[in-house]
Amino acid sequence: MRIDIAGQEILVLGAPTPVSEAAVTALCANGAVATGASPRIVLVSLPLLPVPEVDIRATLAEAEARTLEMAESTAGGRVVFLLPAVAGLPMRRHPDFSAAMAGALATMRTLAMRCGPAVLVNAVGAGAIGAPLVAGDAAMLGHASVGRPGRIDEVTAAVLLFADPANSYTTGQMLSVDGGWSAGYGRSF
Repeated sequence: MRIDIAGQEILVLGAPTPVSEAAVTALCANGAVATGASPRIVLVSLPLLPVPEVDIRATLAEAEARTLEMAESTAGGRVVFLLPAVAGLPMRRHPDFSAAMAGALATMRTLAMRCGPAVLVNAVGAGAIGAPLVAGDAAMLGHASVGRPGRIDEVTAAVLLFADPANSYTTGQMLSVDGGWSAGYGRSF
């Protein structure tokens, strides 16, 4: 996917993942600069693999502060959260992780309400991505209508969609890149 974001600065918050690193590479390939001094694009990287105890409060607090700063500036910008698909639909196998990520999704939507129209805030919800998995849970694969794990480049295409200046009316949304897992295909867990 090609978008025109020449010279726009990127800031990445949170722990790097293979997906967030690929997203930064894709954004830079489209003209962005990964300096982060005066970002117009903020990528909020949250854990994409289920972990029993996760503390994302510091990352969310920093995301909130940076988004509010962008909203007060005249330049505005885009904020894209990288979340696991369980942020929008909890998974019984990972209740605590699902709850933590649902909180991150609520934070994203709250920021979209507070910071529009200057800043558009959205999220990409990653399902079972990669082989070996870099996001999601293997149990998702038996319930995804596409019937295969996703590729990292499929997630980065969604990030590019939200960063694209031509996409100027979408905010507060999570686009699930999960092969149809969240659509409820045959889910029995």
